[in-house]
Amino acid sequence: MYLTGFIIVILIILFIFISVKSTTDAWKRSIANNFPPGPRPLPLIGNLHLIDLRRPQKTFVELSKKYGSVFSIQLGMKKMVVLAGYETVKDALVHQPDEFGERGHVPIFEDINNGFGIPFARGENWKIMRRFTLLNLRDFGMGKRTIEDKIREESTFLTKYFQSHAGKPFDVTEIMNFAVANIIISIVLGHRFDYHHPTLLMLTQLVTENLRLTGTPMVNLYNLYPALIFLPGNHKTIHQNIKDLHSFLQKSFLTSRKELNSDEKRNLIEAFLIKEKEEKTNPKSYFHEDNLLCVVTSLFTAGTDTTSSTLRWGCLLMMKYPDIQRKVQEEIDRVIGSEQANTGHRKLMPYTDAVIHEIQRFGNILPLGLPRETTVDTNFKGYFIPKGTHIIPLLESVLYDKTQFAKPEEFNPQHFLNSEGKFVRNEALMNFGAGRRICIGQTLARMELFLFFTSLLQRCTLRLPPGVTHIDLSPAVGFTTPPKPYEICALPRC
Repeated sequence: MYLTGFIIVILIILFIFISVKSTTDAWKRSIANNFPPGPRPLPLIGNLHLIDLRRPQKTFVELSKKYGSVFSIQLGMKKMVVLAGYETVKDALVHQPDEFGERGHVPIFEDINNGFGIPFARGENWKIMRRFTLLNLRDFGMGKRTIEDKIREESTFLTKYFQSHAGKPFDVTEIMNFAVANIIISIVLGHRFDYHHPTLLMLTQLVTENLRLTGTPMVNLYNLYPALIFLPGNHKTIHQNIKDLHSFLQKSFLTSRKELNSDEKRNLIEAFLIKEKEEKTNPKSYFHEDNLLCVVTSLFTAGTDTTSSTLRWGCLLMMKYPDIQRKVQEEIDRVIGSEQANTGHRKLMPYTDAVIHEIQRFGNILPLGLPRETTVDTNFKGYFIPKGTHIIPLLESVLYDKTQFAKPEEFNPQHFLNSEGKFVRNEALMNFGAGRRICIGQTLARMELFLFFTSLLQRCTLRLPPGVTHIDLSPAVGFTTPPKPYEICALPRC
């Protein structure tokens, strides 16, 4: 018994010694091979002791000030390269799309997707599913009058809900999720749900909880040490939530298969099932249930949370800056009047357009971006980055880049207006990503943001609840960064 214990101690000491030596040797080789600079890693944990696991983007921004716009970081045993600032991120994702075009490996998302779907798929699977989804999103109205009419209808339901509280305080989180989710649900399933429908509540709760949990320290640690899968924690909850979501979707697939008419596709699920039927004799077909589950799940997730969170940031910022809210309402009254907004109004409303873009920039919903991976050995900005290196395109450093935005730490619509008050685009607003893997739903999201935002401010004035004097603009912790929960008073305007 004592001998066994002695052997275990010796093995642990030996393991630590080997880890120290291998870490030191790897660090020296990195310097010799002109790998991007970064802090010296410790054995086993790398630079984990330097990282704020709740808000890693803040640590990366600080490290970029010391090591430059291209630097390395080792988390656990995994070396990564962080790209900081607009010019650097653009050069990688836009000017060298082939070299930086693959999706990085993230264990929790690999557990969820198994390489299928779109956001975390790789190679041919990603290309085929992206092409199919984009084509069908357009067929079902993305960027067209058909989907615009659905958003306008939903904005009426949302505004009536705000007005129903007659100026009394309420939390906007759930209702914003419901309204935005209904748009993607109408595309995927072909219909919307009433705000009291338990299915709508179930779907939005699963999606929002998973996005919150994927950004927690426990899941960040799991991504660095996936051998921890046997331990209890948030990663287990995520897995169960995905099982529940997939169970609901599989029932929807079964119903769609029974009602399938190859001559008429009424929603995205039916379009996929028709394609699956057409390719049933192809053993290498990508059109199978695993891909359908992951495509629909990612559409629910991305199509609900990011837009809903941006709208919640918008409401919070309008309460924080009532003068800006008043100017938006003056423009709405002047251009739209009492009629319902449509996307044609946007080009006539430069100030409102600038405010919405500034909400997206300031809200900074996806501060780390989605990880990339180099497809070949790459020379970039004077450094050598080997094939298969995990890349973090630090979007926070882009949206808050002082060379692109005059006062990045402030909420300032002038970032998107010229001296004549005309709207000016800024390519540094990369909130949808950039390059070939840019978000496929960006057109839909822009349409939703304009129509929902203008509809709310046309009919309501947003105010703080009585007795509340402080507005907390620090974001919640999660894979995305929505505002913390808050209450609002919506005073009817008409």
